[in-house]
Amino acid sequence: MLSLLDGFMLDDAEDIARQVAENFRRRRVEKNISRVQISEHSGVPLSTVARFEQKGLIAFESLVKLAIALGYTAEVKNLFGAPKFDTMEELDLIRRKQADKRAYRKASKNESK
Repeated sequence: MLSLLDGFMLDDAEDIARQVAENFRRRRVEKNISRVQISEHSGVPLSTVARFEQKGLIAFESLVKLAIALGYTAEVKNLFGAPKFDTMEELDLIRRKQADKRAYRKASKNESK
């Protein structure tokens, strides 16, 4: 029963970080690349690679470097690439705001006084 509910449970940031780290470790092992090798190839310190795989802790720039070293550049580039919506109203808002550069409208001179 719990396995059916697993996909419906809300993840927190730590759970997601650990899952990303575990996925990274699996891909690295599948390609028969050691931590030392991925560290050298990516320019990410070995201690950072180890901490990431063990605890899921890593700076975004280091994560990007590791992704590039494993051949996952497109996946990182497309992380927020597609719009997501929960309601039709949100979809309409997304469509209206596609050309906007900011999430809020600029206050007019009359509004700022």
